[in-house]
Amino acid sequence: MKQFLEGADAIARTVALCRPGVISAYPITPQTHIVENLADLIAQGKLQCQFVNVESEHSAASCVLGASAAGVRAYTSTSSQGLLLMAEVLFNIAGIRLPVVLCCVNRAVSAPINIWNDQQDIMAVRDAGMVQLFAESVQESCDLHLQAFKIGEDPDIMLPVVVNIDGFTLSHGFEAVEFPEQSAVDVFLPAYRAPYKLDVNNPMTLGPLCGPEYYLEQRYAIQETLNREVMAKVQKVADEFTAAFGRKAFGLLEEYRMEDAETVLLSFGSLCGTLKEAADALRAKGRKVGVVRLVTYRPFPKEALVRALAKAKDVLVFEKCISLGADGPVYTEVTSALYGAGAKVAVNGYVCGLGGRDVALDEILAAVDARERVSAKFMNVKQENLGSFI
Repeated sequence: MKQFLEGADAIARTVALCRPGVISAYPITPQTHIVENLADLIAQGKLQCQFVNVESEHSAASCVLGASAAGVRAYTSTSSQGLLLMAEVLFNIAGIRLPVVLCCVNRAVSAPINIWNDQQDIMAVRDAGMVQLFAESVQESCDLHLQAFKIGEDPDIMLPVVVNIDGFTLSHGFEAVEFPEQSAVDVFLPAYRAPYKLDVNNPMTLGPLCGPEYYLEQRYAIQETLNREVMAKVQKVADEFTAAFGRKAFGLLEEYRMEDAETVLLSFGSLCGTLKEAADALRAKGRKVGVVRLVTYRPFPKEALVRALAKAKDVLVFEKCISLGADGPVYTEVTSALYGAGAKVAVNGYVCGLGGRDVALDEILAAVDARERVSAKFMNVKQENLGSFI
């Protein structure tokens, strides 16, 4: 069944199909419509779920932590400063191994105050131990939510999963979205059965004090789970989703026109639509250009990426984030993966679209034409106003 809906509304309806037991969130632009729509579904009796109003994002994260620790399927969403206020609790959720699903509606962080889209918010907490998925479209935003619960709740994984969507572009954009039947979702995503939980009849401690003699082992266990179980599970769930609903899910990454590509444009999120348009335009001129879109960012799919870029001579990484004082974080990790595997390929990094600035097709084409050996080049910057910033 297809409906023409705002992204936030479509995501809320998809989350409802997942039958969460507890939802908690605090309003922040541009995330608010998701939980507003969920609260409305609960008020109408269309979703049997407890919605908990709280006074901050820190409290919202704490609430879903407690719900998940009690064995309940839990969900929240946030953006920007709200995500950063959650940061302490997100590390706790991952450290206690709780499969909370969170939607981050990516937005620039202050100061200066900016409510538009880039991915600097989620990059600030990329090391918390959460699985991270990035959507290109409203449809994929919905589809990844279904997959997120199934990935995180696997007894061999038990980690939080973040579905990242571009603020306004996807949260407020309208798109024809296909929804599965509830019965099909129930088969794909059965009721959650927590392998461990807080229970007065079977007491246990979650998240206790841990000294130096064990802390390293705990972090190592999360690292191993992400790089082994999660890496395999993400692709397995994507394949199961494709089989169950007849709609392609990509898992770790998507390859577009990569059959003989020598120049590869790489990014994640909705920006990849522009990159695909650029690849089409350059292909029409006889140039061997393709696109690799990261769907999974944590764990970082090193091996899959190296395979996808095996024939590439030039890789151009475009990202709406910057690790100030260093380079674009995705550029850094792509370079590390390729050079670590001994790949002989030139990698160029371009920081673009910060604070919601448009990234035009002509800019992408110009970057391809003038690809130079750079670490992290700022695109479309008014340099006369920056002094020594660049």
